[in-house]
Amino acid sequence: MLNKKLLVIVLLLLASTAHAQTRIDWPRYQDSAVDLMQKYLRINTSNPPGNEIEAAKWFKAIFDQNGIQNEIFEYAPGRANIIARIKGNGSKRPIILLSHTDVVTADASAWEADPFSGEIRQGTIFGRGAIDMKSVGLVQLMTMLIVKQQNIPLSRDLIFLATADEEVHDEGSIWMIANKAELFKDAEYLITEGGDNLLEGSAVRYVGVDVAEKAPFWLQLTATGQPGHGSRPIADSATNRLVRAMNRIINWDTPIKLLPAVEKFFKDVAPLQSESMRPKFANIRESLNDAAFVRELSGQREYNFLVRNTISLTMLSGSKQTNVIPTVATCNLDVRLLPGEKPEEFLATLKTVIADPTIKVENVNTFKPPNSSPLDTELFTIISQVTKVNHPEAIVTTKMLSGYTEAQLYRQLGVVAYGWAPFYTTIEENQGVHGNNERISVKNIREGTREFFEVVRQISQ
Repeated sequence: MLNKKLLVIVLLLLASTAHAQTRIDWPRYQDSAVDLMQKYLRINTSNPPGNEIEAAKWFKAIFDQNGIQNEIFEYAPGRANIIARIKGNGSKRPIILLSHTDVVTADASAWEADPFSGEIRQGTIFGRGAIDMKSVGLVQLMTMLIVKQQNIPLSRDLIFLATADEEVHDEGSIWMIANKAELFKDAEYLITEGGDNLLEGSAVRYVGVDVAEKAPFWLQLTATGQPGHGSRPIADSATNRLVRAMNRIINWDTPIKLLPAVEKFFKDVAPLQSESMRPKFANIRESLNDAAFVRELSGQREYNFLVRNTISLTMLSGSKQTNVIPTVATCNLDVRLLPGEKPEEFLATLKTVIADPTIKVENVNTFKPPNSSPLDTELFTIISQVTKVNHPEAIVTTKMLSGYTEAQLYRQLGVVAYGWAPFYTTIEENQGVHGNNERISVKNIREGTREFFEVVRQISQ
């Protein structure tokens, strides 16, 4: 008799637990998400100098309050990372929810609202980092809190990792990988920033999951020559030879290369193009053999970088006086290489384009080899499925970023890393990233909290 009563109690407890897990008070969590977003934006982590320790302490207080295991690593004065973990049953490998806590600087005089106020105006939250990328860190935080508070069963550990210094030297992630990799190196998946979504009116046209990023290979060209008075020109002066070299570079069309993920992107978004361009995008590999099409595509900034290594001339330096021909003249090139490219081979080709062996060419940044993640994974499938449920009209596709994210570092550990966030912003809103009046809608925070949680919950079942 006692055993039967005990069995009934156990069954009732299990039913009660399952009921608690399925009943999530979304309005309460979404209200909390908006409030925490405002508070997070008020923490000034402008880099330089960073001061990310304040963000780490803020996260720690929340994790401690909710009984979530966490630890801060202050690798330099004021520069800190934080990692938190909710354990699963271990039947699957962990997933990392990665964000960076630093933001670029902001000129408050050019903003409609103070960049560190978290002020809400007309349904949007203003603040430096609202899109890049405190909003991503916020929905990752909310996922951890919901899982913990609702006692959601997990097949894999959830690892929350917020790092410092992504916007400048990436020292936060580099330090973690060098010193604390045992805390996350066995992870199977990672989600971070980088996804590119297109919103037109109220419709989500496509959701781009970042599976690869180009790598910066910054170069400095230095020409030296005989100095002199500006009134007596020197034909082969440092400045003249440098200008001739730069002219050759900017007129060089780097070779077209079509990666599988990029080919998929063009085919996926073909239905969104004009009638004349639709078949060309749908058959992009064949279309790239057409010189006229290549010229047209090369003139469009949003597509040109996808199919070639790119070069932007960004810095020039010569004499400090108009009437002095300098001994030394320099320029800097922002080169972005496709995944799979070898920098030494690109450099050798560039030197033949420059055609002046007296000009020195040097790499002036720490090159991180470009890499990519596969598409045929459970996580990519789940992101696609959850997106289609919430936005049936959207095309879910792959995207390669022109810029850089920390995903490149973690892929080297064998982790499948994707850039994705369930935020749907307008072109105008995207212009706030690293610009003035950066902001994100309250709707994005509220709905993004639920959508992000659902992806993590499904991949962790």
